[in-house]
Amino acid sequence: MIRGQRFYWIAQITGWLLLTMFLMVSTFASKEAKEIPREDLVITYVIFFLLGIFISHLMRLIFIRQGWLNLKLGPLIPRILGASISASITMVLSSSLLSMVFKTDPKPFELFPLIANAIVLSIFFLMWNGLYFTFHFFQKSRVQEVKNLQLSASQNEIELKNLRSQLNPHFLFNSLNSIRALIDLDPVQAKENVTTLSNLLRKSLILGKEQLVSLKDELDLVNDYLDLEKVRFEERLSIVIRHNEKLNDFPIPPFIVQTLVENAFKHGISKLIAGGTIVIETKSEGTTVTIRVINDGTLAKSVDTGIGLQNTLRRLELQYGIKARFALKERAGKVTASIELKEQVI
Repeated sequence: MIRGQRFYWIAQITGWLLLTMFLMVSTFASKEAKEIPREDLVITYVIFFLLGIFISHLMRLIFIRQGWLNLKLGPLIPRILGASISASITMVLSSSLLSMVFKTDPKPFELFPLIANAIVLSIFFLMWNGLYFTFHFFQKSRVQEVKNLQLSASQNEIELKNLRSQLNPHFLFNSLNSIRALIDLDPVQAKENVTTLSNLLRKSLILGKEQLVSLKDELDLVNDYLDLEKVRFEERLSIVIRHNEKLNDFPIPPFIVQTLVENAFKHGISKLIAGGTIVIETKSEGTTVTIRVINDGTLAKSVDTGIGLQNTLRRLELQYGIKARFALKERAGKVTASIELKEQVI
């Protein structure tokens, strides 16, 4: 921001200084200038220089305040044209008025010079505006490109982490072992678990390609994941889901909830001999949507958030900035991971 401001003022002063010097040299070389005292001409062009900087800077402030920097090219072009003509007329009249006040021009409101000066200044303001908006759009596109690249890289990391967590040999080994044990005892249930595993892998591949998914789709994925973990933990695992169905269509980054649930198993339930309970909550308060995963267990003295949670934090930071919050806390033998998102930032 500071570098941009510095560049703006350097370009502003340099541009008007060059134009002023060009006009001054042209005037000094003309026959009419011989009848006007040199000091009066110098004062006239100093006023012209300062007035040019003031009007062009005021025009820039109007652009920012009126949101012109966010307009598309179609509606922007006529606005720039009108602003340039208005600025040139304002500057010509103001310059003539000041020349009359300071008595630096014997004929400050002569029609032909006024029209000629207005045309020259209109062209100059058009060039000024064209360069200003071109520079702004270039900077904006560069910032957005960098942000998109960072977000894309983070999404790829999340997708790879998700595939590793769900397709890794350890997870598949446990799931297939549990299903194999059921084949003789309960063939129907074993068949259903194979279908669940297939659905989980398919949904993982589909959702992993999206930037945002509905909360309902995310919870469907989580339910498939939990169904397979129930086979492994049996009575040691209890699941409680308190979901506000009004939030079904609320968009979130994929695997956000699944990562929290996986973390609850990895660092909580799996370390408890008696197992425990995992609670998933979604609620809305005002413009804030809260997603919370609670599990029995404790946080280690040195908390290792792991790749999954690190990527989750990074994606929230890139996509929502300060409008998203993540917290991981322990209280009374329970660990709570919560994410807060503002509805209007999606």
